[in-house]
Order: sequence, then structure tokens, then C-alpha cells
Amino acid sequence: MSLKFTRCSFQYGRKVPVLNRLDLSIEHRATVLLGPNGAGKSTLLGIAASWISPSEGTVTWRGTDPSQSKSQAAYRKAVGWLPQNVKPMPGLTVRENVAYIGWLKGMPRSDAWDQSRDALERVKLGSLADRKSHQLSGGQLRRMGIAGTLVHSSEIVLLDEPTAGLDPSQRQIFRDLVTNLLSDIQVVVSTHQTEDLDAMYDHVVILDKGQVRFEGDTHSFLALAPQGTPEGRRAEGAYTQLIAQEV
Repeated sequence: MSLKFTRCSFQYGRKVPVLNRLDLSIEHRATVLLGPNGAGKSTLLGIAASWISPSEGTVTWRGTDPSQSKSQAAYRKAVGWLPQNVKPMPGLTVRENVAYIGWLKGMPRSDAWDQSRDALERVKLGSLADRKSHQLSGGQLRRMGIAGTLVHSSEIVLLDEPTAGLDPSQRQIFRDLVTNLLSDIQVVVSTHQTEDLDAMYDHVVILDKGQVRFEGDTHSFLALAPQGTPEGRRAEGAYTQLIAQEV
């Protein structure tokens, strides 16, 4: 199963392109997308989610192109997306928000409602299904967002900085959740967090200045760390080594 970007470019107004004819194929079960601020990670995931369109090039999921009107609905149903800022519908309960996302993805209203319960249970929010969404904590709100990607039976889920601003205990909940998702869903996570990278992901992509600076398996990435780097900091060392080469 492949999420494929072919010569993708994107820029905001007349600024320098955020992405510049980028080619990338994501086929692995668990991919982590790393890069400094402004590298284009959120833009790349926004394009993958078909929220924004590339100014040049294409993105496809298993050969399905969202720029084609006849296949856009199928693409969006298969590709789930959690942006950095989760904005629930005001006044709706947690379960109503999740069901609403399913309906937006083309599910019949009754199916979206029925499957919203299972989606919430999977992210450990079943007990809060009837709570108003504005009463959730930041971590709970993001878990609700992930439930929204599960309700329509996504084949791949894109998570944009899902642990930013969360405390260590909340980050651990997310790590456990992502690990559980991998049993039947492909996951792409953009993050600045490098801890536990080797335990969670089997593929690493480094994005910088709109270009792929590294793509490979986790073992090859960690091998780039300078000799003598402590075991627990190899991911950080490898990342710093790659980015420093581009300065």
C-alpha cells in the first residue's frame, strides 16, 4: 500500500516554495516524518489529506488520485488526517463529533453513529462519549480526532504533531495508541520527538527546505549517529547530523 507524491510543489503566494518537485513513496506500516520548523511537514500531510492541492505534481493512495472528481470521495474515505489543531463542532458531544466526521466522509448517518462508539472505544474514550467536546483536555481532544479518522475505516492515518504540547504521561498514551493502530492501519506521524523512534517506527523520512534529505529504515537512520553517541540519543544524533550537513 503506497502513498505516493510525484514531483509535488507548493508555495504560499509568491514566497519561496515550501515543497519543490518532491518525489516520495511511503509504503511502510509506520513512518515517522522529521524535520525542522518550516521544512514542509504539515504542508506535505495537508496535501496527502487532500485538504490543499499541490501547485504542481500529484499525490495518490494505492493509485487513487484525489484531484479526479470521480475518485475524490474514495480517496478521502481511505485517508484519515489529524491536523495539529483539532477543532470540534461547538455544542456537540464527543460521540456526535466523531459521527459527524464519518458523515462528512460520506458515511450514511446511521452507520456513522453506530461506528462512532467502536472508534471511541479504540482510543479509550468510550466512557466520555456523552461529554461535551469543549470539556476535553488537550490530549483527549486529539484522541477524539483520531477516533474521527477511524470511524470511516481509514486505510492510512496521517498524524501531524500529535504530541506537541502534551505532558509525558499524555505522550505515552499516544505512543501506546499508535502502536495499537498498527495492527491493521498504516500510520504516518510528523513530530519533533525522537524518543522511542526505534521502538515505534520502521521507516524514517527527513524533510528539510521542501526536499527529502533522508529516507530509509530505522536501523539505517540510527546508524548515522556519530560514533560514541549514547544509545538513548542515537535518533537525536542522527537527525542533528543530517540537518547540520544542509546548513
